Amino acid sequence: MILAPRARRLYVPLLLLNKPYRVLSQFRDADDRRTLSEFIAASDVYPAGRLDYESEGLLLLTDDGRLQARISQPRSKTVKAYWAQVEGTPTSAQLAALRAGVELRDGVAQAHFARRIGEPEDLWDRDPPIRHRVNVPDNWLEIGISEGRNRQVRRMTAAVGLPTLRLIRYSVGPWALAGLQPGEFRSMSNDEAWKSLRGAGRQSASPPPSPARS
Repeated sequence: MILAPRARRLYVPLLLLNKPYRVLSQFRDADDRRTLSEFIAASDVYPAGRLDYESEGLLLLTDDGRLQARISQPRSKTVKAYWAQVEGTPTSAQLAALRAGVELRDGVAQAHFARRIGEPEDLWDRDPPIRHRVNVPDNWLEIGISEGRNRQVRRMTAAVGLPTLRLIRYSVGPWALAGLQPGEFRSMSNDEAWKSLRGAGRQSASPPPSPARS
């Protein structure tokens, strides 16, 4: 008996979305909050990693379970890089504490990198804007983590006395926003996505380039 070759499953392209502020990382919501369905018609994809309701920036969506796991599981150590607008002026000691690891209620959390930067270039306005406190400065940090705990970056900056006012994820592994505006997305084939991920794994770990005003 001759067996027919097993058909290879065809996956949809990997989608790279700039998730706007106060949009859920899901396609339906019983409380009628904004969801991904406002921006993406394909509901057979699911996010590879968290991005909470009040955070903005890069969200990856795929229907490939292996790719989703490779991106999002902590053991993969995929670095997610963020711009965090914080209240206060970061000191070298506070930045060192983020890199060394801070104690959270669910264990120690450590940043791969944490440094002060200028305001990111071509930054879009947030609606509504953040609330500025009179006589309290705010500054931007660049922070990289490889875990995906709930509100992890916000909790880490709060733990060192720098509450986060605005949080934007600008890259995940080899992928970055690269000019995407809120609500915009682009796609790449599933094969291209795997090639990008494998290529990044062969390179030494280092902070991705961050376009910021000096």
